[in-house]
Amino acid sequence: MSEIRKTDILVVGGGAAGLSAAAEAASLGAKVTVLESDLHLGGQLVKQTHKFFGSKDEHAGTRGYKIADIILDEIRACGDKVEAFTNTSAIGYYKNDGIVTVMRGEEEYYKLLPKKIVMATGAQERIIPFPNNDIPGVYGAGAVQTLMNVYGVVPGKRVLMIGAGNIGLIVSYQLMQAGVEIAAVLEALPKIGGYWVHAAKIRRLGVPILLRHTIKAALGADMVDGAVVQDIETGELSHVECDVICLAVGLTPTNEMLWQAGCEMRYIPQLCGHVPLRDPKLRTSHPDIWIAGDAAGIEEASSAMVEGRIAGLAAAQSLGFKADEGKFDEYHERLAALRRGEAGEKIRSGLALAQVDDWRDE
Repeated sequence: MSEIRKTDILVVGGGAAGLSAAAEAASLGAKVTVLESDLHLGGQLVKQTHKFFGSKDEHAGTRGYKIADIILDEIRACGDKVEAFTNTSAIGYYKNDGIVTVMRGEEEYYKLLPKKIVMATGAQERIIPFPNNDIPGVYGAGAVQTLMNVYGVVPGKRVLMIGAGNIGLIVSYQLMQAGVEIAAVLEALPKIGGYWVHAAKIRRLGVPILLRHTIKAALGADMVDGAVVQDIETGELSHVECDVICLAVGLTPTNEMLWQAGCEMRYIPQLCGHVPLRDPKLRTSHPDIWIAGDAAGIEEASSAMVEGRIAGLAAAQSLGFKADEGKFDEYHERLAALRRGEAGEKIRSGLALAQVDDWRDE
């Protein structure tokens, strides 16, 4: 029989939201276990070399990988209250007894019985279908960031970027900083989806952003050596020379364990997929599970960090640890500030469909 380990709060995911949740819960005295499937803590933060926007509270002006270090320092200051494991995956949740099954590496398997859980499982990249999209040289934007910003390896010499959201624009600029040429950025919509400042950076460097354009096919037998591009309005086809096609076409919340736990889910396009309903303190319909970050709906890392703090604070509070209600007000104000204006309208409309006033106590 495999060992059953115990903890006050299990945080599934060691990215921006998960680390923030762990830091907040541990600061109140809760014993926290963090599970991260990657080989390092920090999630997407460690790939982000650009400086963050927002306010001082969300580390505006600081590069993403440095923000990860700041939060990790905060966790270390909590002493032995936080145990964090990398290369470790939560692979199942069992509703009848609350057991979470865990796999560390390829050999160590055990069971974990947490009192409360914060799901900060992040998101997975979307891939669009087109002929030859499975040959070497077709990457997701996250894979390109990992190659460059974690391992210091450029993916190729000339990249065709698909998608003009923030990720596509930022990764294009990061590629150019590494000496890689950007053939063009294609965007199927009639307007750029990312912040104008990111688009302006690459346009000033001569990169064309082609609106109402999409990829029709990747060219090459053993690897990418070009692409066929289509003007959506006219149907006209053209050839682009490139050795890499990078897909930055959006993310989908990773929430399989929330389905296993029986959380009430809803498909909300503005949040980019099926997400759990949640109360103002980010508790799901399951009384022992909270959510934060992209698992709750695709948003910026700054929002994920604040959501993580709310979820960690609330999970610890539910165990009897004393939490200052004023902190919840402060964090909600910070979230509201991040979601203001036209850029936040999509998120605000999605959250209106995902939030409930309160759950009936079980």
